[in-house]
Amino acid sequence: MPKTVVHVFHDDDDSLATGTRVAQRIQEVAPERGVFVEVFCFGPAQRRLSGAGGSEAVATFNRQIDELIAGGVRVGACVNAARADGTEDQLAARGLELRVARDEFVRFTLEQATVITF
Repeated sequence: MPKTVVHVFHDDDDSLATGTRVAQRIQEVAPERGVFVEVFCFGPAQRRLSGAGGSEAVATFNRQIDELIAGGVRVGACVNAARADGTEDQLAARGLELRVARDEFVRFTLEQATVITF
């Protein structure tokens, strides 16, 4: 099945709020078109999963991440970064799939996924 991966890397307000909103919008039509949607948070954006930063965009980002997970979208983040930040248990409890980023990027390539980065 074709796959679209929304890779949220940057932690500016627009990237956080728009990246996860784009994933939600794609998911609205993906099943009927035979496409699987996945989100992967890494780098500066991953640190915002803890709610750090306190802006309205960070709150929107976290709400939309939780909505994506609740809607059955696979949302991942880097396990090594989570361990370094002390957020591994918190992110896993929210339902994020924690994997080594290097391995995930290779998996995206092997699956011939379309990756959109914000």
